Amino acid sequence: MPYVNIKITREGVTAEKKAELIQGVTKLLQDTLGKNPQTTVVVIDEVDTDNWGIGGETVTVRRKQGL
Repeated sequence: MPYVNIKITREGVTAEKKAELIQGVTKLLQDTLGKNPQTTVVVIDEVDTDNWGIGGETVTVRRKQGL
């Protein structure tokens, strides 16, 4: 039973896009590894940009700097 955890920044991703991601990852595991889609678990965690850091700065700060 595959378990996939996707972490993204919370920046307005629609429910439709998340459903597309879940379907796509499930299909990828089925096509690539032969995994049963009925037992594949996909979890999407959304993290506030203030709680996600890259290079010693939050994503919020980096976005303001245009990075």
